[in-house]
Amino acid sequence: MHIILYGAPGVGKGTQAKILSHIYHIPHISTGDILRENIKNQTPLGVKAKQFMDGGNLVPDDVMIGMIKAIISSDRCKSGFILDGFPRTVAQAEALNIILCDLHINDYRVINFIVPEDVIISRLSDRYVCVKCGKIYNYSIDKFKAGDKCFKCGGNIYQRDDDKPETVKKRLSVYHTSTEPVKQYYTTTGRLTNIDGLGTIDEITLRLLTALQKKKN
Repeated sequence: MHIILYGAPGVGKGTQAKILSHIYHIPHISTGDILRENIKNQTPLGVKAKQFMDGGNLVPDDVMIGMIKAIISSDRCKSGFILDGFPRTVAQAEALNIILCDLHINDYRVINFIVPEDVIISRLSDRYVCVKCGKIYNYSIDKFKAGDKCFKCGGNIYQRDDDKPETVKKRLSVYHTSTEPVKQYYTTTGRLTNIDGLGTIDEITLRLLTALQKKKN
């Protein structure tokens, strides 16, 4: 199975990707993880990406596309994959389509999570992360906040700049400008399925599995 999870920051793509990965036994491919992995291993693309990032610039499409192509062409993804965080632009979507065609992958589906913007801002502003192990906490549920210690590894918990309310609003603005047109691209190609992203994690997973089963049939 080949799945692309799509939607604004904070809609729950990462959470559902991990669940689907466990259910279908296929890898969860997060662009953030891929980027960090390539930089850590000092691959040619990782070195190139780091040069852009160190200069305060966005990693260009050709570098990200190269990383995506390398991983989905590998044995790791021979049984399928779940893409999370890519594509972010129509140009990336078009490049990805060419890669998938070259790999004879024609059955991929795009799942779009629909969540109101005020809920997204509330969700992300409530999120804190362990600097050491990356575990995510939600203050409203876990009561962990910046400066507390992670119960899993003892690392410091902090709030990423990306999750502060003013930054979240800017991220959503960028999404509407650059990333939302991807939704229209996949709607036109008939591959987009909309999912209600409100509710418990289990409720959303059930909707997701139902939609994927329908498409599979």
